[in-house]
Amino acid sequence: MSEACNIDMIRDAAVRLSGHARRTPLLSSPFLDEIAGRKVFVKPECLQHTGSFKFRGGWSALSALDPAIRARGVIAFSSGNHAQGVALAAARHGTSSVIIMPADAPQLKINNTRALGAEVVLYDRDTEDRDEIGARLANERGLTLIKPFDEPLVIAGQGTCGLEIAEDANALGIKNADVLVCCGGGGLTSGIALACEADAPTLRIRPVEPEEFDDVARSLRSGRIERNTAASGNICDAIITPQAGDLTFPIMKRLCGPGLAISEDEALRAMAQAFLRLKLVAEPGGAAALAAALYRSNGIDGDAVIVTISGGNVDPTQFMRALDTLS
Repeated sequence: MSEACNIDMIRDAAVRLSGHARRTPLLSSPFLDEIAGRKVFVKPECLQHTGSFKFRGGWSALSALDPAIRARGVIAFSSGNHAQGVALAAARHGTSSVIIMPADAPQLKINNTRALGAEVVLYDRDTEDRDEIGARLANERGLTLIKPFDEPLVIAGQGTCGLEIAEDANALGIKNADVLVCCGGGGLTSGIALACEADAPTLRIRPVEPEEFDDVARSLRSGRIERNTAASGNICDAIITPQAGDLTFPIMKRLCGPGLAISEDEALRAMAQAFLRLKLVAEPGGAAALAAALYRSNGIDGDAVIVTISGGNVDPTQFMRALDTLS
């Protein structure tokens, strides 16, 4: 699993995902257009299996494994969305999964991961190293590690989202537009960038991150991988990672435009607007790209913008906090 991802791998992943992943549409609302000052098209991956795009990468990776290796089980680390994607993909392939999750992950994500049949191992993200835990357990139990973003087969699975964006954008006549992608380690961003390079090359892919956790934006500016100084402390937990991946960053460096950063308040307001105008439930990190489109529009070019809502796995109390911004 060391080969770099490319468009052929993404197209192969699309074949393996056919009939298993949902093909999500591009949605729009005149009310969102008015706030943004341009046409806004929303790719609602919160409607994907397990409530996020991560099922694409999980299925892509597991379905490509040798059956004998897959039968021994898989292991993954995640704050929740990759966890659920891998857990469901493993269950549907008839194999076991162990998921290493931060103890401060939303309880809904922990509960859902267990409900999908995974063994959940909790860790303290401020004092423990998930990579070390994952490597140790994989070695002890003979499990195959499915990394959350820095894995070619995972990137390929996420890239299938980009194939759909490119197809729909071309059908709608959307040419010179920014595609804003909620970005943690860069698996979704780099996968979409590779897909659009091939099928919709006039679209510009741009990562969106929380303020003070915008390592990808800083990395794109400096030309080298930058780390976040903190490992937690933001409601956008789904897109907080220490740094971009060794595989994802070169792709983003080559293909992406400048990154954007949004505040926690903007994420909450975007969640509320997604619910009010599109009847979608978004989690804070999953609403980051929409927040940038709505509230950071001066940093965006063109008459239209495409955004991903990458996940919708939010605790009810957090969702109520978002709805309170409407009052």
